[in-house]
Amino acid sequence: MTVEPGVRVGQDSDASVVERSWDEPEAFAVLFDRHADSVHRYAVRRLGAEAAEDVMAETFTTAFQQRFRYNTELADARPWLFGIATNLISRHRRAEARRLKALGRLPSGAPGDQAEETVADRVAARVSAQAVRRELAGALARLPARHRDVLLLVAWADLGYEEVARALGVPVGTVRSRLHRARRKVREALGGSDPTAFREESDDE
Repeated sequence: MTVEPGVRVGQDSDASVVERSWDEPEAFAVLFDRHADSVHRYAVRRLGAEAAEDVMAETFTTAFQQRFRYNTELADARPWLFGIATNLISRHRRAEARRLKALGRLPSGAPGDQAEETVADRVAARVSAQAVRRELAGALARLPARHRDVLLLVAWADLGYEEVARALGVPVGTVRSRLHRARRKVREALGGSDPTAFREESDDE
């Protein structure tokens, strides 16, 4: 595939970039430029900054190696990339659980709270109580890994239900079921509050 004169690379869909990279491997760098930051932020929230660097780098290395298998009918590559990242994160389940449990034990305003973006920062911003960060981290730590994956792909990767299904290779119905169970556990841990519910209204169609 060649780019028509006057069409900038940034205007191409992700699928077009991937397809072009089949013959021009260097074109794959465009996908990295577009999505590396969001993949890195997602990995930081789940594993911390040190492991996130490795996960982000390996995500794009794996994606590059698998680019010939990408379905170019899917214009947006984010579900594919976040699916790869989530699979890589699964190798760090114990580290993630330790991180969440440690965050759950931190007092509000503890040293280091502001130094690194914590696992609950994004959703905690939607509620007023500082303590929700600790409680949410503890609730996430207690979730089964498959339920946590779905919840965090929705809440932190901003993927819709069908995109999460593509990312994880499961039916949409399974995504809805796992998300429902995960949110129920979160609500129970937070005394009825659900800081991830804002996604449900826009995606539950």
